[in-house]
Amino acid sequence: MSEQAASDVRVLDLTWYIAGPYCTKLLADYGADVVKVERPDRGDPARNMGPFLGDDPDREKSGLFLYLNTNKKGITLNLKTAAGVKLFKELAREADAVVESFSPGTMAELGLDYETLEKVNPRLVMTSISNYGQSGPYRDYKATELIEQASAGHLYATGQPDREPVRTGAYISCYQAGLFAAIGTLSALWCRDDTGLGQHVDVSIMEVVNNLTTYPPTIKSYTGSLRPDFYLRTGKTSSLGIVPCQDGYVVANLYSVREWEGFLAILGMPEMMEVFLKDKIFSPNTYTEWISERVLPWFAERTTDEVFHQAQGVHVAVGPVLTMQQVIEFPQYQAREFLLEIEHPRTGRLFYPGAPFKMAGSPWQVRSPAPLLGEHNKEIYCDHLGYSSQDLVKLRDRGTI
Repeated sequence: MSEQAASDVRVLDLTWYIAGPYCTKLLADYGADVVKVERPDRGDPARNMGPFLGDDPDREKSGLFLYLNTNKKGITLNLKTAAGVKLFKELAREADAVVESFSPGTMAELGLDYETLEKVNPRLVMTSISNYGQSGPYRDYKATELIEQASAGHLYATGQPDREPVRTGAYISCYQAGLFAAIGTLSALWCRDDTGLGQHVDVSIMEVVNNLTTYPPTIKSYTGSLRPDFYLRTGKTSSLGIVPCQDGYVVANLYSVREWEGFLAILGMPEMMEVFLKDKIFSPNTYTEWISERVLPWFAERTTDEVFHQAQGVHVAVGPVLTMQQVIEFPQYQAREFLLEIEHPRTGRLFYPGAPFKMAGSPWQVRSPAPLLGEHNKEIYCDHLGYSSQDLVKLRDRGTI
């Protein structure tokens, strides 16, 4: 097997929840040696988030934690103790990168800010992930997924004026921020290899969402207005979204003029293109009566499979909304070998999502499941740093690890 892209990178992971662990998961799954540092006894709060295997709220059985922490080694360390700070600095001396997701200012309070760690290791890259960045008027604001999307302007595209705000599902802001943080970390490491100097990478979740939000909400959030002919001038359109069919639902992502031309063709209504162009407003939200009377019945008369294949035939992005069982059985996922089974000591073999993308010369690979809490304390502290077993017992009794 070819060498993995990040196989020579050593990372200390001080993150928790979703954004930071996804960043370090990407690095680990592409070969980096990642050591996840968790609080003694409690660990990453994601361990307490479901779904749990068998509905058993065991911190070693959280599906979210298991997915986000593959290929990582796990240690416990209390950074609020002097001994804990000393141990972390010893680890940082040999690391290539530190990734942290504390509130801004916390690392400085612990005596582990970038300026301090840079003196320990001038080649170190530190990546900080926070709601609104390390500086600026909003840096100390708290946020949820809904608040992140709202402050980034994303809710302009996801809600309806006659009801409460509606956010995009799951934790998309956190996953997007994790991806950006991984890219930023690798870019800083490339720069370090050229210059010999590390740097501090500052990732704001809100700014990430704002940059990835489609143009209308971004413009609206910055200017407060949006020209009515925006969609026509830019070639952007508003999607139909989730639509019911005979046996389930499909997602109709129609975001370009070309896609609407193809979709109207399979509907047998190509004349509607002339209406769109004449009105200079290329958004289905403007034609609710037409959609209710002509478009939705077309979907309702067909199965999800029929709609999927007809749309694919004209290069239109329409796909079925799958149940978890259907995800496992979906032919495309099976052909791409997207899902894989991973053995874990507390859960046995479970299905996990596979590679988010594949690179021909650098394979994605699962080498180990997510670590148990403190699983690698002996390996890291004794085998790597040279502490004795007796030292480990003392550190544990003092609440350091």
